[in-house]
This record gives sequence, structure tokens and C-alpha cells, in this order.
Amino acid sequence: MSVSAAEEIASAAARLVVDEGMEYAQAKRKAARALGRRAELPSNEQVEDEVRSYLQLFCADSQPAELRALRELALRWMQRLAGFRPHLSGAVWRGTATRLSSVHIDLYCDDPKAAEIALINLGIDYDATGDDELHYLSVAERCPALGEVVTLHLAVRDLDDQRGALKPDARGRSWRGDTAALQRLLYAEAS
Repeated sequence: MSVSAAEEIASAAARLVVDEGMEYAQAKRKAARALGRRAELPSNEQVEDEVRSYLQLFCADSQPAELRALRELALRWMQRLAGFRPHLSGAVWRGTATRLSSVHIDLYCDDPKAAEIALINLGIDYDATGDDELHYLSVAERCPALGEVVTLHLAVRDLDDQRGALKPDARGRSWRGDTAALQRLLYAEAS
């Protein structure tokens, strides 16, 4: 049985995600270029399936502890920023993160500047990026459990966007979770 171009790209992208800490979109484009493929890129779900397989084969001894460390770091930040209705997203939420992964937290605000003001009031250095629709505040935080610095990307979203925040993917899994959902995940992992 032959492998489709999308499957080949998904497999190569998964290696880039795990081994280099790339985000899915960047990894898919780089994998397609490296393979010389001009096919339709695989979906994020296809790449995630390949990431899970790769992690199971090559990182089963280290990845669960790294994931837990990143989830605990995310929980601390979500508790600090509770007034902005934080939701964890990305690989840390979905369970595919490694020590090279960034932490992605969505903040829901009436005023997009409120999150920046909160970071300033807490004495936290950050970088602001984005466009007219979405602002990102990026913070570097040392993760003692990993012994290295982790990047946190805080996506500042409009309060109205929270209504659709918990829509599931095509397989019924949530793309993000609030503080209580993350606490349940951490509790379940510890049991």
C-alpha cells in the first residue's frame, strides 16, 4: 500500500514538531519543501496523529514528565491571570508537548490592553506581536522541573470569542481547556 503525499508530509512534519519544537503550520510547510512535494498539506489532526505515534516510539520514557512540567507551569500562569478567563491550547493541552514546546494560553478580555497592563503591574517582561485581529504577549519563564526556559504565548482574544472556545475538533476532542479542566487532567495523570 503506497503512502500518500499528505501522509508523507504529516510524518516528516511530526519529526520536526517533536525534534525541533516547531508549530504545526511551519513544520508542514518545511516538510513539504524538504520532500519536494506540491501536494495539499495534511490537516493538523493528521500531523497530531503522527506526532503521537512518533512520541510513543521515540519519547515514551521522557515525554510524559515533560508534558506534566509544562502543564504545571501553564496552570500557575492561568491562576495568575484568572481574571482574563484563561484557556490552555496547543500541544500542552492536547498532550503532545515536549520540553521544546511553547505553552499557548488564550486570554479573553473586554479591553485588549488589560492583559498587557496586568503583566506590567506584575513586573513581567514580555514581547507584544500581532495584528488588528489578534495580539500575542510572549513571556519567557524558567521551568524548574525541566531546568530550562519555556516560552509562553498569551493570545489576547475578545471576550465574545470565549463562546466558541470549547468547540471540539472533528473527533470530539476540545482544542482548549480552562483552569478547572487542566486541573482535572493533572489530577487524572497523577492517579
